[in-house]
Amino acid sequence: MTTSVLSAPPPPSTLAHLKATDAAGLAFAGSALALSAGGIWLSSRDAVWWWAAGQIVFGIALLQWFVLLHECGHQTLFRTRSLNRVVGSIAGFFALIPFDVWTHVHRQHHRWTGWQDLDPTTSTLVPRQRTALERGIVDLCWRLWIPLFSVVYRVGNFWNPWRLVRVEESGRRTRLIASAVGSLAIYAAIGWWLGSSMILRLAGLAVVVSFVVEDMLLISQHTHVPMELSRGERVVPHRALDQERYTRSLRLPSGASRFLVHIDAHELHHMYPFVPGYRLREIPYRVQNEVGWWRWVCSARAVPGDILLFHNRRDTALDL
Repeated sequence: MTTSVLSAPPPPSTLAHLKATDAAGLAFAGSALALSAGGIWLSSRDAVWWWAAGQIVFGIALLQWFVLLHECGHQTLFRTRSLNRVVGSIAGFFALIPFDVWTHVHRQHHRWTGWQDLDPTTSTLVPRQRTALERGIVDLCWRLWIPLFSVVYRVGNFWNPWRLVRVEESGRRTRLIASAVGSLAIYAAIGWWLGSSMILRLAGLAVVVSFVVEDMLLISQHTHVPMELSRGERVVPHRALDQERYTRSLRLPSGASRFLVHIDAHELHHMYPFVPGYRLREIPYRVQNEVGWWRWVCSARAVPGDILLFHNRRDTALDL
């Protein structure tokens, strides 16, 4: 990591040398493949301890696949575009998100970050009157570490047929629907071949493990952060360098951060989305909203789920 830290964000033009390499991309993809193979093999063993170890290993692999999906969607895991697409499609399979749908939705997320009602990944959190049942379910899941957010995040954003059919460009709409239908067909074929009991044995707990960690990462990035509302008015997207104030970075231990392609450098990623995740820490700028992961988890877990998700620090004065 660069030792000379600038007081202001460097211009994007000065970071053109921070490019992706195919060698780095292959190393990360190889790691995810090796962990997946090892985790599935261990999970197929008869001894319960081998199975439990396999589920943890496979859960870690699924988490890494989610991160690689993110990188491939930005075309920043590999220098070669076709490699980003091939590995991104594999990553989407493991992450339970169709690659083309991910790319489309995530592009909209970066375009509209800061406008809570226009960003597709935050629009469900817009302040409104919520029923006691809604608030109760959110609070209960948050208290019991049930990864509700990771499930809703997928279903609401990437498996939402109404959102897909509303895409204006017919060519893109057809491609997105084909991506979702093709993914469903693959999952159905695997389910028919292995059977539901074997799938649960090989991946059930692993998916839960990965979703629990993803909940922490996803919720930390934009929730309880003050944002703007367009309220149906015509507004202009915030430029990338101005998006720092609308996001938060959850600083992980250095080894975990490298393994997860510095997914925790979230402010830098929004400011410089063209920089590969594995090179974000080379940017000589100290972000404003970075917090240690343990401090954030302890602070966030002390807050009811509905307060954390549906409000921000302007309302609550909570330092999260």
